[in-house]
Amino acid sequence: MCQLLGMNCATPTDITFSFTGFAARGGGTDHHADGFGIAFYENRGSRCFLDNAPCCRSPVAELIKHYPIKSRNVIAHIRKATQGALELENCHPFVREHWGRHWLFAHNGDLKDFDPALRGDYLPMGQTDSERAFCFMMEGLRMRFGMAEPDDARLFEAVADMTQELTRYGVFNFLLSNGRCLMAHCSTQLHYITRAWPFHAAHLIDADMTVDFARTHAEGDRVSVITTRPLTDNETWTRFQPGELMLFADGEPRLRQRIDIPEDIQRANWQNLACA
Repeated sequence: MCQLLGMNCATPTDITFSFTGFAARGGGTDHHADGFGIAFYENRGSRCFLDNAPCCRSPVAELIKHYPIKSRNVIAHIRKATQGALELENCHPFVREHWGRHWLFAHNGDLKDFDPALRGDYLPMGQTDSERAFCFMMEGLRMRFGMAEPDDARLFEAVADMTQELTRYGVFNFLLSNGRCLMAHCSTQLHYITRAWPFHAAHLIDADMTVDFARTHAEGDRVSVITTRPLTDNETWTRFQPGELMLFADGEPRLRQRIDIPEDIQRANWQNLACA
């Protein structure tokens, strides 16, 4: 399975610390070596970096580790291919435009026999089930709301409805953002931590690196980091429940809903997790 990393903040923050540990899992401390991507929001637009080389050896990843881009919403993904060739167009996160802003999506899982009849508003460039799911969700939002952009509560409700439908096809851990908020859904494995004042030091699991956030953050800062597996070994991470969908805004969880996963899919999900 792939690996996910997301960050939602109250004030623009860089992700170099978390990404350093995360990048090591792309063929270094873990076996996910089929490409990676990371995207940073800047207002309504995004800055996206992709590479189909293993993240642990990618010059693009090295750039990101030493380039402190500050953003309020970030999504990163390390790929372990299940569908689609090892090409750039199959690397996450995927980007689409709607309501005058970029949307970002990254998926960890495998949706079996998922081939929706898309209208053509959004079409995949690659061959992954992940990008098809993203296009399906974007078309769903367009059909539901037209050109009137919804508030976070109505957006969350719509995403929950589509997630309910998509979980019937298999493992559907994902991160989705419009630059205003970040949503995360867990089918099998996802964790988060919210850091706020007073900040403390954190030490990475996958690299011998420690940062004292009390030296780099102010009292009004607040940061939530969402990832497949915890990145640090001296902090308490919260594990998502299977089926849990959460919306993060201004650096903290704001909305949550438990979505039922069909029993046969749930059994298969945990079998996949045990083999990962």
